[in-house]
Amino acid sequence: MAQQSSVPTSSDPPPFDPTEPSTPIAFPIKTLEDLESRVYFKSFHYPFNRSTVALQPVPLPDRRRMLVCHDMAGGYKDDKWVQGGTNPDAFAIWHWYLIDVFVYFSHDLVTLPPPCWTNTAHRHGVKVLGTFILEGGGEAARDTLLSTKESAQMYAERLTELAIALGFDGWLMNMEISMNSQQIPYLEEFVSHLTQSMHSKLPGSLVIWYDSVTVDGKLDWQDQLNEKNKPFFDICDGIYVNYGWKEDTPKNSAAAAGERKYDVYMGIDVFGRGTYGGGEWNTNVALDVLRKEDVSAAIFAPGWVYEHKQETDFQTAQNKWWNLVKNSWGIVQSYPKLLPFYSNFDQGHGYHVSINGEQISDAKWNNLSCQGFQPILEVTDASTSHSIQAYLNFEEAYNGGGSIVLEGTLERNCYTEIQLFQGELVLDEIPLKFMYSSKTNGDSQLGLSLEFLSSTNKRKLLLAPSTKKKFSNDFSEVIETTPLELPGLSPDWFVQVGSIQMNGYKLTNINILCYRSSHENDEPSHKSGLVDKNNAPDGNSSSEYFAMLGNITLRSHEEPDLPPYNSWLVEGQYIKWTPSPEGTRNLDIKIIWKLKDSRSHTVYEHYNIYVIKVGEKGENHLGELHNVAEYLGVTHVEAFYVSNLAVPSSTSGLKFMIQVCGVDGSSQRLEDSPFLYLDVEGSRGPPFYANLWRWFESVLKTVFWFFFLG
Repeated sequence: MAQQSSVPTSSDPPPFDPTEPSTPIAFPIKTLEDLESRVYFKSFHYPFNRSTVALQPVPLPDRRRMLVCHDMAGGYKDDKWVQGGTNPDAFAIWHWYLIDVFVYFSHDLVTLPPPCWTNTAHRHGVKVLGTFILEGGGEAARDTLLSTKESAQMYAERLTELAIALGFDGWLMNMEISMNSQQIPYLEEFVSHLTQSMHSKLPGSLVIWYDSVTVDGKLDWQDQLNEKNKPFFDICDGIYVNYGWKEDTPKNSAAAAGERKYDVYMGIDVFGRGTYGGGEWNTNVALDVLRKEDVSAAIFAPGWVYEHKQETDFQTAQNKWWNLVKNSWGIVQSYPKLLPFYSNFDQGHGYHVSINGEQISDAKWNNLSCQGFQPILEVTDASTSHSIQAYLNFEEAYNGGGSIVLEGTLERNCYTEIQLFQGELVLDEIPLKFMYSSKTNGDSQLGLSLEFLSSTNKRKLLLAPSTKKKFSNDFSEVIETTPLELPGLSPDWFVQVGSIQMNGYKLTNINILCYRSSHENDEPSHKSGLVDKNNAPDGNSSSEYFAMLGNITLRSHEEPDLPPYNSWLVEGQYIKWTPSPEGTRNLDIKIIWKLKDSRSHTVYEHYNIYVIKVGEKGENHLGELHNVAEYLGVTHVEAFYVSNLAVPSSTSGLKFMIQVCGVDGSSQRLEDSPFLYLDVEGSRGPPFYANLWRWFESVLKTVFWFFFLG
């Protein structure tokens, strides 16, 4: 989300030096020398590239699976900006409930997934792989890699180290280069040792072989699993079959794999280059064949939808294309699975940023690390005429950059249900607390319909802000929610809270219920579905319906206490002041923080970064008390790099504030947040109130250390 600075030059920019401080980016490793020397870990950018969303270390499910290989315009585009870019229309994927494995691909030697992809994929239960590739022109690297058994093992261990350090789940091995027969045993050692090393360091990790070079050293794509590539398949976790397969090939490959048929991923090139069915809008043709033969799929380059000119905008085209995949393949991921569960439906891009319904930034941005759990937004029962359309809205948000809009026409005595999430959350005796934010027009109302399943029974509950309507015919129980008042909450939004106890049940579906308030004796009837805005039902009883859903939270306890400012150690590094012709100064600084209690292993969802520019006493006698916190951006690691921050000449100090945000959607009050105060270079010093505050803080720290730490 942070603005990227640009420095105009009249000539080519200097070569990229990863050791020099600069706006953090993701980048690949291009040479074996850099891989061997571990130079990546010495880069300024390495600490920013660690993913922070952990994935449960479990094996892939025993069923056909969906692998998606990213290859979007060569990689490292808008997604390379670790702290966020400025393109609100950047490429993104948000249909994660259709994916099991995600591969980040480029044509560099070692492709390291930008942390934004790992964070959002892990959040949705999807494994992430980097890519190791040797292709034409890589003969020297091939000969070095495969010179001895020891060299093959060493480079395999370097790849394992990178995956563990950066938090992704394994590797796609793409050896598109011919070899001599003496090198094949070392290639097998490389793949085998990498697989064993990954498995020992990270249970549930994957190494997948791409169908390219054969066991006799020829670069000869087989388009199937057979005796020429099966020796590689046998020593790793799967094979990604090239795209030129025929209709009977999946069956033959499954037979060759035996009990491991789900580890065969049949390739489909969305660009249609020699692929079965032609790819593009016919990608589902190939998927139908693979589903029939019960083998796994590997979709290559879904960025075609973004790179290729479409008849509609990208958002519409993307949803249409992935709906074809869903209709053919089906949903493979379910959530919520664990508590707490929170989603603000953010897609990781937008035109502004909001907190509690109040806009804190009007800057355009993209950052996939900020993507929340993505909703299905599908009709639950199409047996009646359609009335309501549900879609993601980027014009107004409750938290983040987007929300769900529900609009259309709805008769007063009817309601519409729309599937939000498909879950598998097992409940115990502890009550489950639901919270959701909404905004409605007129008599439009919005509630949540919850479906539960036990070994002997099904139940359907409704959480809604009013029970004047009698829903008893369609729900096992109706629970009236209560409004919640939050500090800083926009008056346009309402937060509803409800509690349920369903010990022994599994939460299987969360649906949105759209209805209109009416007289107490009106009994609503079920009207389910999604349609275009112009396809509303006729009749005088119809009425315009409009509502927005901002976020949803499920947790089994009250809002947690986030550690106050004096629980943190905050430090500034790489401080650089640069004068500008306008009389201002520009600041570059790396800010880092950590909890004083080194025993704490708490991981927070993210940190919002603000700055207060404190006026000199002569300019503003109340100093920071009359200054406004300016939003700078967001980070998911305990570090943030401020680049090219303009500091007016009247500024005496800068107060950088780090707002801690929990996985349940909670966010710390700014006045309780850790901060760093920085005197402006060359100023007359901090104002009186800033000095007073710093003195008061030192007293608090002394008391804290005396009483609690002895």
